[in-house]
Amino acid sequence: MAKKELPSIGGQSFEDLKQVNDHGAEYWSARGLQSLLGYSQWRRFEDAIKRALTSCEQSGNNPDHHFAGAGKMIGLGKGGQREVEDYQLSRFACYLIAQNGDPRKPEIALAQKYFAIQTRRQELSEQLAADIERLELRKQTSEEFKALSGAAQQAGVQNRMFGIFHDAGYKGLYGGLGNEQIKVRKGVPSKEQLMDRMNATELAANQFRMTQTRDKLAREGIRDQQQAIRAHEQVGKEVRAAIERIGGERPENIPAAEHIKNVEKRIKTATPKLELDERDAGGLLGDAAQKKKGA
Repeated sequence: MAKKELPSIGGQSFEDLKQVNDHGAEYWSARGLQSLLGYSQWRRFEDAIKRALTSCEQSGNNPDHHFAGAGKMIGLGKGGQREVEDYQLSRFACYLIAQNGDPRKPEIALAQKYFAIQTRRQELSEQLAADIERLELRKQTSEEFKALSGAAQQAGVQNRMFGIFHDAGYKGLYGGLGNEQIKVRKGVPSKEQLMDRMNATELAANQFRMTQTRDKLAREGIRDQQQAIRAHEQVGKEVRAAIERIGGERPENIPAAEHIKNVEKRIKTATPKLELDERDAGGLLGDAAQKKKGA
């Protein structure tokens, strides 16, 4: 695990922030980790911590071994101090926070790669692993759609033209087919959301189209409605051309996938267990957990 895969804040890396508690176990302060993972607001970072707590419990591990509530003293003006809420986190807790963080943040994307821990293995069937990947991509495309809509508005696209703007991207990527035409071709009911019926490959292509369009609008400083619409269609065409060059399936030829709601239900009913080695399972208890086991 390379120490330089995560960006440093004020010269400190993830490993530099590590501390050791009275049990001889390594831990990280949530307040220290917050900035490293790209969060400026504690409230939003704590939301990621709470999701990680839930994931910890659902994976069959004891949250008390990995998340400990604590206070942290911060300096005020004129030498004063104030206690703020904090958490002591095990390495596994930091890993779960990265997995449950905002996927739009580049720091989170880097952290997810950083916390690839070989001693942990998730007992997931191939189907469940594919379901989780698709659901995560669907969530990301939903967020990217909102972000692109905001960028389009800044670029001069009026609310009544949003449908045309988004359809332009589809037409570029799908060889001239708009949203409704794609649904007809794939046999998707008109009342359903098209992205709810895309598989992981198709979702990834559309997410790339949207992120690249958003960057293009900002990079070129586009402030004209028609220019923004043309830019979106052009990006769609470029993504389509890239798919064709590498021999990928054209998106209009990819069959409609199972509705994402069914996938989400299947994931919720599954009970995967994330197995940890003995040291990691003890987390914040460290040596105390080992002694207790040997007692």
